[in-house]
Amino acid sequence: MSRRTPALIAAAVLLPLALTACSTSSDGDAATGDKASAKSEGFPYTVKNCGVTTTYKAPPKRVVTMNQHVTEIMLELGLKKSLVGTAYLDDQVLPKYAKDYAAVPVLAKEYPSYEQVLAANPDFVYGGYASAFTAGDGRGREAFKKAGIETRLNTESCTKGDQPMDTLYEEIREVGRTFGISDRAEAWIKQAKTDNAATAKKLADLKPVSVFVYDSGDKTAFTAGGEGIGNELIERAGGTNVFADLDKPFGDASWENVVDRKPEVIVIYDYGATTVEQKKKRLLTDPALADVPAIKNKRFAVMPLSDAVLGVRVPAAVDKLAAQLHPEAVKAATTP
Repeated sequence: MSRRTPALIAAAVLLPLALTACSTSSDGDAATGDKASAKSEGFPYTVKNCGVTTTYKAPPKRVVTMNQHVTEIMLELGLKKSLVGTAYLDDQVLPKYAKDYAAVPVLAKEYPSYEQVLAANPDFVYGGYASAFTAGDGRGREAFKKAGIETRLNTESCTKGDQPMDTLYEEIREVGRTFGISDRAEAWIKQAKTDNAATAKKLADLKPVSVFVYDSGDKTAFTAGGEGIGNELIERAGGTNVFADLDKPFGDASWENVVDRKPEVIVIYDYGATTVEQKKKRLLTDPALADVPAIKNKRFAVMPLSDAVLGVRVPAAVDKLAAQLHPEAVKAATTP
């Protein structure tokens, strides 16, 4: 899907941060109400994000999110009252976010226009994919800046040569710092590291299985490359991505290469109008794929797309995928 194809942006330079815990109000929202303490501690704060340097004098108060995974980051960090608009779900938000999400105005089913965003009167726009800030559609970051609106792009779209799980931790850390809630961000990171370690323990000494991700596509296969969190998720779940040499988070691969690389398991990303069963049928009935081990053995795993992008679902998604790639081993490790 083109909305997840990164634009050619300068790689993000992640500044070392001196993390200062900021006071928050009793309702858990640091960006609304009387927030004198949040404004006095840790601000001004300067951060460089995907080539754009911003100095915040205080936490943003009115936020529009574009793309589901960044919306869920905001909700996970307790920033629901800061949201004045959202857009572009890939699938359903997690049940624990459903009530909070229902209270946020949906500006558009997919990307809102520049005018629709301005109508929400935000002071901050947070995009998940580079396509959220497509200049040709009038939503470039520079256009928002000229309107007095700060922006952030999820760093999966602009970070290369990094360890994506570390990039996720830094994403959470910088968002927490921007909103004056470093304590919450650090608590989430600590728990995520604990969860990742628990999954790694279950998979110790297991031989990885080779994995091909099928996102979409007919003439070519749109798949997970080696630069994104999707690749690291596979590795941490006890797999090896057969297209890890694709130097981007997502990209196209030829079906001939799928056949040549002989994946043992096919991971299907579940989202949009095409169902998992329709995707399976397309793969199982393609005679060119008949000799692929995963097809011969009908070995499929399924993941919601929102599990496989740089967001707060990732640690749990690693564990869920591990249970599909190594069901017996994971079952044995979790049985008392």
